[in-house]
Amino acid sequence: MPRKKRPEGTRAPNGSGSIYQDKDGRWHGRVTMGVRDDGKPDRRHVRGKTESEVVSKVRELEREREGGRISKPGNRWRVQAWLEHWHEHIAVPPNVRPKTWSYYHTAVVHYIVPEIGAHWLDRLEPDHIEKMYTRLRNAGKKPSTVQQVHRTLRAALNEAYRRRYIKSSPMEVVKSPPGEEREIDPLTVKETRALLERAGKRRNGVRFVVALALGIRQGEALAMRWRYVDLDNGTVWVRKALQRRTWQHGCEGTCGRKRGADCPKRYGGGLVEVDTKSNSGRRKVGIPDPVVRALKVHKMAQEREREEAGSEWSGEDWVFAQPNGNPIDPRRDYDEWLDLLADADVRPARLHDARHTMATMLLVLRIPSRTVMTIMGWSQESMLKRYQHVPDEVLDGVATDVGKLLWADAGGERDGGAEGQGEPAFP
Repeated sequence: MPRKKRPEGTRAPNGSGSIYQDKDGRWHGRVTMGVRDDGKPDRRHVRGKTESEVVSKVRELEREREGGRISKPGNRWRVQAWLEHWHEHIAVPPNVRPKTWSYYHTAVVHYIVPEIGAHWLDRLEPDHIEKMYTRLRNAGKKPSTVQQVHRTLRAALNEAYRRRYIKSSPMEVVKSPPGEEREIDPLTVKETRALLERAGKRRNGVRFVVALALGIRQGEALAMRWRYVDLDNGTVWVRKALQRRTWQHGCEGTCGRKRGADCPKRYGGGLVEVDTKSNSGRRKVGIPDPVVRALKVHKMAQEREREEAGSEWSGEDWVFAQPNGNPIDPRRDYDEWLDLLADADVRPARLHDARHTMATMLLVLRIPSRTVMTIMGWSQESMLKRYQHVPDEVLDGVATDVGKLLWADAGGERDGGAEGQGEPAFP
């Protein structure tokens, strides 16, 4: 049915779209959506083979305008082009931590672009993403890898939505793929004591004493500086973390080497200081007296190394340093941890398990949850469920407390009063 003509001598309301037919019989529509960044009207153009098709497109644009769902004019992106732009110019240090950038890089280059990179960004559907997850799982990828892809794509598409390149993010509908919950198995008190004893006999061994007794993350411990440590009052401020940034090719791929670290013109790599994982990560931690004493001994040993190094000393004030004063690489630090485990005859464990152990010890001591969160630098209370493992010591303690509460005079006569009163309902 042809569109009804407007009465002669009248005009369309302000903001209404215009629809017309050109001399070749094609139909066009134009709708003013707002104002561009340069101050000129943002007037969108649609076309179609029939008048009704164009009317439908014009009405859709008007509904978007009225609902505040206006996509940004210009630049229509393919998924691959947007992800590469986002990863190379937006989600880059210092906007994100170096480890996060590397995490995004792997997901974008190896998984997302090969799977769905050819789609138009504004035509990407939840089904496309969910089918990608299924293909990755069927290809034998770990649940953690699929979650990595999900988090990366969510960050990239949410940014595209904020910049109005898409009207909505399909990630609002897509469910997070199930992860692989690794059961936390903290070190026992016996194992912890064995590690502390052996650590005291090693160069920089107090670094692992700090890990076990303070629960500080690896990067946070390696970024500790003496100016943040107050040995008189037994406190340390956790302010930064040390990370290794991945080296990038500086030759535009002409060197023929696979790794950026091997490129003659490499750039952007090496150890860098970054902010803590969250605002809650910036915290003051109390240092137990035995650790204070160990740090004082460590500081005197480091002063002797400084004197021996002379002009070769870096001049920095890292608490844990190489013999020339430079910071310790996280990879070397992890190797030292594995060597310490073997030396103490303790089962294999991740360095992060030292942090799990500290969280568990706080649970054993029945420290209030809010205090535990502050000490550990957690921003969400849900972290308590993930990090704290209920050990036998706690279960035994609960049983003892219940016994004391219900049978306060256990071993003597119960306060029964009249016959049949005051007796428990179970033996």
